[in-house]
Amino acid sequence: MAEKDRNQRMKEITERLEQGVKDIFTSEMYANYLRTMSQLHSYSFNNTLLIHLQKPEASLVAGYQTWQKKFHRQVRRGEKGIQIIAPAPIRTREEIEKVDPATMEPVLKPDGTPEMEEVEYTIPRFRVTTVFDVSQTEGEPLPELETPELLGSVENYEIFMRAIRDISPVPIRFDEIESGAKGYYSSVDKEIVIQESMSESQTMKTGIHEVTHAKLHDRDIMEEMDEKKDQMTREVEAESVALLWSSIYGLPVFWTGYVRLFLPLYCRVEQ
Repeated sequence: MAEKDRNQRMKEITERLEQGVKDIFTSEMYANYLRTMSQLHSYSFNNTLLIHLQKPEASLVAGYQTWQKKFHRQVRRGEKGIQIIAPAPIRTREEIEKVDPATMEPVLKPDGTPEMEEVEYTIPRFRVTTVFDVSQTEGEPLPELETPELLGSVENYEIFMRAIRDISPVPIRFDEIESGAKGYYSSVDKEIVIQESMSESQTMKTGIHEVTHAKLHDRDIMEEMDEKKDQMTREVEAESVALLWSSIYGLPVFWTGYVRLFLPLYCRVEQ
């Protein structure tokens, strides 16, 4: 009977997820989110590592002028920027001997001298530039990405948290996270950090979310398995697992946050 009830509950939760997908396709919230994300850069592995080393909890990063002009947000006075490497290629022109593409032989003029042509090519160059995380800015709000804060206590909370620690592949610690994030997983430090002093409900859900990141999205594991997942894919996987398990164990959950924003795009990517 217990197994049947659990299966029924899983069915109901899955149906709610599917309905969320249908609803979100016509949602202005989702359209606003996509418009915003299209203006933010994706960063290389090296820059992702640099960002993490300087501000592990960073989530959305852009340059000073980008925050001002595109998002009408201002970097707060006194905030320390994040140093990354930006391409600064040099374009140059040079005259070279013209080559016949069919014979790969030099093309000669009537007087027997080589015919010349001007070609343009790019010399790779890089420079250090500064970016800032959204948590370091203030101004017009971005489309809401977070689920509402969960409140309330959880029956057998200590047992649940001990189970989460037992299944976690990395240590879990509590700390004050300056960016306002509820938690994060560090692929570099191999640890999970959870914001201290949250409610038991929010702490448990965040723990499940971050353990999912540690198990599925560790950079070394993904490289070993030759997997590539962007931020949206990683978030929908982690938040779906957290929401499903929270529902199974009776925690209050909301379906208007990460899953409702990320799941439709995730489905497109997987197709």
